[in-house]
Amino acid sequence: MTTCKIKDILKDTNPHISFEIFPPKTEAGYESVLSAAEKIAALKPSFISVTYGAGGGTSKNTVKIASHIKNLGVTSLAHLTCVSSTKEEVHRVIDELKSQNVKNILALRGDKPKDMEFPLPGQYKYACELIKDIKEQGDFCIGAACYPEGHVDTEYKKDDIINLKNKVDCGVDFLTTQMFFDNNIMYNFLYRIREKGITVPVLPGIMPITNVKQMKRTLELSGTALPQRFVALLERFGENPAAMKQAGIAYATDQIIDLIANGINHIHVYSMNKPEVAAAIMNNLSDIVK
Repeated sequence: MTTCKIKDILKDTNPHISFEIFPPKTEAGYESVLSAAEKIAALKPSFISVTYGAGGGTSKNTVKIASHIKNLGVTSLAHLTCVSSTKEEVHRVIDELKSQNVKNILALRGDKPKDMEFPLPGQYKYACELIKDIKEQGDFCIGAACYPEGHVDTEYKKDDIINLKNKVDCGVDFLTTQMFFDNNIMYNFLYRIREKGITVPVLPGIMPITNVKQMKRTLELSGTALPQRFVALLERFGENPAAMKQAGIAYATDQIIDLIANGINHIHVYSMNKPEVAAAIMNNLSDIVK
């Protein structure tokens, strides 16, 4: 069992890889997610994050899975999304995390609900309000999200960085980026935020794309730009599932190696409950990440 705080893990200058899983949409899928978590934990990542689920509907399982991962001897990071929850509901989840000795929370507002008034009375409007509440309720290590290509709700990148600085100043210990497929976007983003005084560690978020359906869904959610070399990969291998999976893992591995070579030592992989993908990446990095 481990109760490490991620901010302490991030002090290590050796390369580290962490992974992400998401809870099942139904209770019927719970055991398969636990199995995936156990297989990924066996790879000895620096930590495993557990998402909160669309609309917060899987929040109960988020706490249970994060606690299970911790009991396997791997540090866990529980997402906490507040857009669809009242402050009372969020406080209840924080109390559950505290009771399970889960020390790390990724504080997120989440996407605004469509065709609904937001925020409703008793809800948080911004992630910084959630971050302040988490700090007041317990001794947690708090992470937050950042967007190298700009947040979809912000028209100008300079305003996005101002908003990020305000969020960090509320008590954020580290940041994790939205996925990107061009490392130059990450390097430029780091330069811009450091220039504005944002000095907390930033973990690049890398998503191995292993099928075309996943790619289309990813673009719908994030609007992430695709470099030409990645477009060529999709065009060449997209109709061949086995080749696409191998090429997607290789592309993600190449991104990670480039990031590590340029001094970024902690990388978060959106492994999508696929232990075989996580294992392939770790195998590709066997002499780099030890």
